[in-house]
Amino acid sequence: MTSPQESMQPQKDGKPERLLVIACGMLAREILAVKQQLGLDHLDLTCLPAEFHFYPDRIAPAMDKAIAEAKAEGYANIFVGYADCGTGGLLDTVIAKHGVQRMAGPHCFAFYQGMEAYRKVADDDMMSFYMTDFLCRQFDAFFMKPLGLDKHPELIADYFGNYEKLIYLAQTDDPELDKVAEDAAKLLGLVYERRPTGYGDLVQGLARAAGAVS
Repeated sequence: MTSPQESMQPQKDGKPERLLVIACGMLAREILAVKQQLGLDHLDLTCLPAEFHFYPDRIAPAMDKAIAEAKAEGYANIFVGYADCGTGGLLDTVIAKHGVQRMAGPHCFAFYQGMEAYRKVADDDMMSFYMTDFLCRQFDAFFMKPLGLDKHPELIADYFGNYEKLIYLAQTDDPELDKVAEDAAKLLGLVYERRPTGYGDLVQGLARAAGAVS
């Protein structure tokens, strides 16, 4: 029987070695969609908790541990499915330590739009609240309940009073998610904008990591 270590070595039949993507839980569905889209059968996925979105200080130490464990399991090809995501460079210290790569950019809201496109709008978006497909699906669980807005809507002004616009970065065309984003903008008292981004630079980033492009 072939061990995990043996199965992840370059194959004699020319098949690529397995790639492990260690990603933010907010990207799980999207990474699996890109995997299917590109036919990356050798890509494996594991995720850190999506709630780290609110606790960026937990990302780097959790990633350090996850990469070490993956290497112990025999993975030689590892890619980090995070941008900096509020770690202030601490995540880069971890990936440099382990000799791996991550998604380029400050956060997923940037690479979903594509870094070139994001740079053009970053200043104008400073007062904007971003939502994605994931955040639409989890709006109640991620915002309403944890912030107590379901019971105390008067707190909306405290949490969102400095925002001017809600921008929905849509990975897919889903009327139900559109409605969640539109309703959220109304609830929060923000101007609504929908930007269809697809998966943005996530496609190219995973393709490169998986050796599908040079």
